[in-house]
Amino acid sequence: MDIATIAGIIIFFGCVVGAIVHAEGIAGFKPFINAEAFLLVMGGTFCAVLVNYPISQVMGLGKVLRKVLFSQGEDTSEIVSTSVALSQKAKKEGFLALQGDLKKINNDFLRRGVQLVVDGADQEFIRNMLETEIGFIRERHKVGREIFNALGTYAPAFGIIGTVLGMILMLNSISDVAEVPRRMALALSAAFFGLGAGYLLFLPMAGKLHRRSEEELLIKEIIIRAVLLLQSGATPSVVEANLKAYLEPAKRLMVKTTERRSAAAEAPPA
Repeated sequence: MDIATIAGIIIFFGCVVGAIVHAEGIAGFKPFINAEAFLLVMGGTFCAVLVNYPISQVMGLGKVLRKVLFSQGEDTSEIVSTSVALSQKAKKEGFLALQGDLKKINNDFLRRGVQLVVDGADQEFIRNMLETEIGFIRERHKVGREIFNALGTYAPAFGIIGTVLGMILMLNSISDVAEVPRRMALALSAAFFGLGAGYLLFLPMAGKLHRRSEEELLIKEIIIRAVLLLQSGATPSVVEANLKAYLEPAKRLMVKTTERRSAAAEAPPA
């Protein structure tokens, strides 16, 4: 679970509740209990998205939302360590010896790349296969970001539409001037729902999806580099040096720590 996303949403709602209670007490929530405004804003927003995108893409929002809330990303240092270990084994025993290690590789993209090496594919074929998959991944991620950006754009607009509609109905049927402030507050609740949903939920989630996409594509780039180096017969030290260049300094230290632990585990007892 992505703690930052969940915490940001919960803290915002906590701040809103705290501000309302501090200003008006429990009675301050009454203007916000407006089902008509909520349905108009959310219903209108999702209907606008249905007009803009094919229903098959909109139905996939659940998977995209799970990626925002629950995806943690992969450990790049582990990818590098695994790649170095594979190159060590291939250097000693040959590519066919890696067949038994395929099931132990957790990353599906890396597993497919190593399988291509074991099968004897050349570098150009491997590069084309893996980069084609990256292209499709990038396009899928782009669609998900676009939909959440669209939701973030439409929600505030429908909040304003709900407010204008509420004011029109209020002014058309009002008989008691004293009721104007109360009905005005109810009408403005639509703007609150629209602006809150757009700028707290949808647009930040689109930004989080962008970061998730960049992280995933970076891992894919590291894997492609690792597989091509493996196929070329590069030494483990060359593989390590090339792949560490993709990592930030803290991650590089983690790779070194992993290697030391492996060496310690293989060392005979004193």
